Amino acid sequence: MSEAKSPQSTVDISTMTAVIAPRYGTGSVLRTEVVDRPNPRPGEVLVRVRAAAVCQGDAHLLTGTPYLLRLGFGLRRPKDPIIGHDLAGEVVAVGREVTGFRRGDQVFGSVNAGAFAEYVCVAEQRLALAPTGLSIEEAAALPDSGMTALQGLRDVGRLRAGQSVLVNGASGGVGTAAIQLAKALGAEVTAVCSTRHIELLRSLGADHVIDYTTDDFTASGRRYDVLLDLIGNRSLRDSRRILTPKGVFVSSAGAPGGNWAGPVVWMGKVLLANLFVSQKIGVLLMRPQRADLEFLAGLAADGRFRPVIEKQYPLVEAASAVQHIIDGHAQGKTVLVG
Repeated sequence: MSEAKSPQSTVDISTMTAVIAPRYGTGSVLRTEVVDRPNPRPGEVLVRVRAAAVCQGDAHLLTGTPYLLRLGFGLRRPKDPIIGHDLAGEVVAVGREVTGFRRGDQVFGSVNAGAFAEYVCVAEQRLALAPTGLSIEEAAALPDSGMTALQGLRDVGRLRAGQSVLVNGASGGVGTAAIQLAKALGAEVTAVCSTRHIELLRSLGADHVIDYTTDDFTASGRRYDVLLDLIGNRSLRDSRRILTPKGVFVSSAGAPGGNWAGPVVWMGKVLLANLFVSQKIGVLLMRPQRADLEFLAGLAADGRFRPVIEKQYPLVEAASAVQHIIDGHAQGKTVLVG
């Protein structure tokens, strides 16, 4: 009588489940497929993804807008069909030259693409050890939004303790992170949002909350040292009017813009205006780096920063998760759980 095979012997470790975007479109084009599992190259870490957060960048890459993006990411379809930037999980293998991680480490970080899968290879410098005190879902929700808010406030805005900052578009992933980080930096925070988000933003530490459905934050007469604009729905003139004479306007590269050039024209106006005014006008372009991930992990461990998660979906429902972001007005982050 032949010996029965163990269940483990039938597991194919060379493949994995991944969310594929075969063409540009809405969330409905996404498909869950079995594909080859990647192997880490020198300087890379293979991570078993336990959770992945959906970012605005994922929505832009899926829809292929602005169209200018397609010059770098694929003219007719995404060059990297497995989308996804932010992740958290467990190290299962390391490539040559990797010195900072070993098998079994719990990590979080970001990739250019590929996070919406069971496994992904990540450059060592774009990972950090997962923060203590956070769930794996919260760790996955931290990288993109956390680093964008941190670099916008600290590096571009030069925000210092005792200064005042206004966050326009404060209810999303970056905005909810910015409120907490600004408070951690010692600033007085004013948040702009719609009515349904007011109590959440107050609970995160916002000193003042302005409901844009009833009040115009540019007409209050108050001035701020830093304006972090995550929406781009007001003119440069309106934005500058609420800054102190030496204030800093930080414009997110995510807005505004049409389907062709997107924010490029707006960014050009911002940079040009910076040459002629006393206030500083800067464009925010986030650059992933381990030092910032470790800084955010430290704040999370101290209880001073916790990502806000609105919705969680299983990996196989990635289409619904991404469409939720495309539809707009999300509160905090949306996370996929593998």
